[in-house]
Formats: sequence, structure tokens, C-alpha cells
Amino acid sequence: MRAAFTTLITLLLGTLLGAGCNTRDPESADLILHNGRVYTLAWPDPEPDGTPNGRAPVRDGVWRADATAIAIKGDRIMWVGRDEGVMAWRGANTRVLNLEGATVVPGLHDAHGHVGEFGAALGKVDLVGVRSADEAIARVRAVADTAAPGTWILGQGWDDALFERRPPAAGALTRAFPRHLVYLRSLHGFGGWANDTVLALAGIVAPTDSTPLDSAETGVARLANGQPTGLVRNRAVARLDAVVPALSVNDAARNVRLALDSLARAGYTMVHDAGVDALHLAAYQQLAEQSRLPIRVYAMLSARDTALARSWMGRGPDTSTSRYLTVRSVKAYYDGSLGVRGARLLADYADSAGYRGVSGDRYGFDTAIVAGLMRAGFQASIHAIGDAGNREVLDFLEAVMRRSSATRSLRHRIEHAQVLAPTDVPRFNALQVVAGMQPPHAVEDAPWVTERLGETRVLGAYAWRSLRRAGARLAFGSDFPGSGVSPWYGFWAATTRRDTAERSTRALVPAEALTIEETLRAYSSWAAWATFNERSGGIIATGRWADLTVLTRDPFQGGPSRDWLREGVRYTIVGGQVVHAVVDPPR
Repeated sequence: MRAAFTTLITLLLGTLLGAGCNTRDPESADLILHNGRVYTLAWPDPEPDGTPNGRAPVRDGVWRADATAIAIKGDRIMWVGRDEGVMAWRGANTRVLNLEGATVVPGLHDAHGHVGEFGAALGKVDLVGVRSADEAIARVRAVADTAAPGTWILGQGWDDALFERRPPAAGALTRAFPRHLVYLRSLHGFGGWANDTVLALAGIVAPTDSTPLDSAETGVARLANGQPTGLVRNRAVARLDAVVPALSVNDAARNVRLALDSLARAGYTMVHDAGVDALHLAAYQQLAEQSRLPIRVYAMLSARDTALARSWMGRGPDTSTSRYLTVRSVKAYYDGSLGVRGARLLADYADSAGYRGVSGDRYGFDTAIVAGLMRAGFQASIHAIGDAGNREVLDFLEAVMRRSSATRSLRHRIEHAQVLAPTDVPRFNALQVVAGMQPPHAVEDAPWVTERLGETRVLGAYAWRSLRRAGARLAFGSDFPGSGVSPWYGFWAATTRRDTAERSTRALVPAEALTIEETLRAYSSWAAWATFNERSGGIIATGRWADLTVLTRDPFQGGPSRDWLREGVRYTIVGGQVVHAVVDPPR
């Protein structure tokens, strides 16, 4: 009580006496931010149609920051208000940042990404944006020409749908690189392209009496004589992944740290890692023990790593909200992607009569492991893309909840929730299932998604507004390394649903776009709720984590602009520490 009374008196004195005041509690701030535009998001959520709450700092459509200064002690916010009062918290050792009008928002989350892959991709051949097999081969050749024979050459980034119409010639990689081991993964990991040496290591060869032809569901593309072409899809990608030389824990930790540093530079204070295997969990634990995690990590155990999943099933989740590393979720895949027609649909693909994708146990979904982890207290985060895939996952979650009522409170998630039948949209709210979605998917898939789904079914794709109207909670991410990590890219995609090309103005189902307030919340306060941290983070308020993102531009002013795509982040602050700055913070 005495401490609380002292703090109250100090706040009053700071407000009354202004910036020059040094009469205060002996507990001075470690860090002060001032001269900024602070949007605390401490007011209630907007209405389902996007209308701001009456307590939001907006009048006649014009937003105004509700604070200009923040004082931080340790890893917590100790004061939020106007510049006139903040210097009451300044002491001899207080670091002061003049934000010069920059915009402060609650620390952003990337609520769905693949950290290990991202870090590893930084050392791979970058295939993002290639438009043909020849262009991909040219990029690989730039590396192969200086690589010793027998060297592995890994690449990543070709669009999952790139080779659907014009696949590369069979054996093209083998002819181009007969002396290397070449494996090129697609943008989102649902497709792979390898030369014969790598295919053989994975057991993907021409069929013989002792090696019969794969079933159609395995995803291995073959010629009429059974010879593999080099392309694989869906489940077959894991066969190629398995033959890539294993990393050590130190290697994995290096990759993880590279990725987390990149995310910090992009402005994220927390990442939800969607599928962590034993190796990368050990890497995270090593970094956490060494206090080398620059941002917070919400780790989803990979259900595909069955040994890891079973070990945690007996141990139970980590429910701490104070650590930088939390393990209380399990990630499972239920179906494939739209790009390679692996997503499970209720009716045939519009461009592939008689085919509806693959899901469930045929895609490797282990019902027993996921249900067992749910009963052990873990949040289930299940990848589902197609309307049938989403319906079946909702059915699965509902069935487990019915048999075990304790699982109802675990804030289960469907990752992507990309194509929904109208009757399934209200079920997200009814079951309290979070829709973990990625705004970039809507703009990146736009060139071909209508061909896959048809004019009617596409209306239920990337249905952010429909989910909001139904009362569902959203959590936004990028799905890196498949998409760019800049939050400004996410802001643009969520509020416009238009691609990034200057020539294009067509939006994909524009009625499903969100406001900038909703978008920010999906990257911050709503994402914090999805990690059970709504009382620690998500908004800027006294006593909350000092997790802040300082943007170079105010997204509330002027409406969506392509200029956003060139904006960045001035500071990223996690637990009161500046982990990214465009300039060295002044003392």
C-alpha cells in the first residue's frame, strides 16, 4: 500500500510540475521515451464491423495519439502519459530517447512463422520471385560454379504454384548439376525440386519389382514410365527434407538467432514459431539459458516429431508468462496448400475436375498425439487451408472438447483458416477457436486463387471481416520465410487486399478488408490473447511488459498507402531493452 501511495503522489507531482521536475520516488526510470505519438490500444476493441469503440482516440474519423511519453523500469512500463510529466521519472542513469514524432504501438507479434527455416534460408540460394525453371537454375549456377563437387546446394523460395502449368523438364536439375546435390524448396514448403542424386537418397527412383510405384497421394511427379521428374509435393517434401545433412544444436542456434535478429529489425517483439522440432527446441533452450533470445518466442511443438510430442505430453505445458521462451502449444498439419492443390476442398477444384486435395491421416495428421496433448493442457494449433480441411478440424476440436471439457479453455487455433464455408465461420466463435491468419497470403495468391476455387467459393477465402462479424478472434503473422516479414507489408495487405505492384488496383474480395486498428490489434493485443499473455502484453499500460514497436510512420494518418511498403521501424524494445535501433540510442 505504501509503495502504491508513493507512486500515486509521484505521478501527480510529475503531471503538475512538468518536464523539469525532479521531485519523485527514488525509483527512477531506466528508459524514457518522449516526443512520440503513442497509441496504447488500452481502449476496448472495435465493433465487429470495424467501427472504433467510443473510448478510442478518434473523432470524426481522425485519430489522435492518446499519449506522447513512456517511462520504463526494468522489463515493465511504469508510467504512460504526456511529455509534461515523464521527466519526473528521470534519474542520473536514465536513458532518454527523443522519438521526434515517431509512432509507438504495443510490441508487434508475428503470430505464424518458421524460425528455423528462416534462419537456414538466409544461407540458401534465394529463389523468391523466379518465374521459370531456367531462372531458378541460373541462380543456383551462380553458387554451384564455385562449389566443390559433392557439395549440397540448397535453395528456397520458388512460388508453390510456379510449376503447375509448366513444370520443368524431367531431369533438368540433374543435367544442369550432375556433380552436386541440389534441393530447392518452394516458398511455403509444399513443393520440392531435386536432382537425381538427392531423389535417390530419399528412395525416389524409377519403380522396379522391389521398389513399386508410389501411390498417387505421395506427391511424387513421374513420367509415364515411372521415372521421377524431380518435382515433389505435399508429403513427399518431408522425404527430401529427411536426407539433408542434419544440423548440430549449435548450427540450429546460429540459424535461430539470425532469424530472431531479423525479426527484431522488422519490429517484432514476439514470434509464434509454428512447428518446433527437438533440435530447434534444444537451440531455443540453449539461447534462453545464455540470455541470448532477443525477442520472445511462443513455441508450438511439432506434432510430426512424435518423440518430442510424447515427451511433452507426459510433462505438460509451460504456462509461465515471465520467460522469453514458452512451450504450451502443438502444431499439426491437417491438409496441404492451395498452390499445389493439396488443400482439402468440399467440392472439386475449379481447375482440376475430380480432385479435392488431401487431408487427415492421409496427410500425416496424428489424431491421437494432438488429442493427447490437448488433454495434457496444450493449445492445439492446426494447419488447415481448404474449406473441407477447416470443417474437419473444427469437427475434430469440437469432438475432443466434448469428451474432455477442460480442453475448451485452451484457446485452440486454426492456422491459416484460408478457405471457409459460410456455415463454418460462426463456429470459430462458438468453439473459441483463434483464426491464425496471414494477410500476405491474400495478395500473393490473388493471381491464381480464383482459378482454383471458382468465383463463388473464393468469396470465403481469407475471410477476415466475416470472421470478425461472427465474433472470432484473429492473430496475424507472415508465414515467413514464405512471405516477407515487414509488418508494413501485412498492414497493406490486411487493409487493402491489393498486391504490391504499382500497376494493380484490383482488390481480392474487398469487403473482407480490415481497418488499421483491427490490423494492429491482430498483430498485438489479439495475438497476445492467443498466447495467454493478454494481462502482460498487448497494450501499453502501467505494469505491462515494456514491449514496444516504434514505427517510422503513423499508420492511423492518411489511410493505406503504397508508401507503407517502403517504411520501417525505428526502435524495437523488448522487456525494456532496445534490441533494434536505426541509430545508437542516446544517453
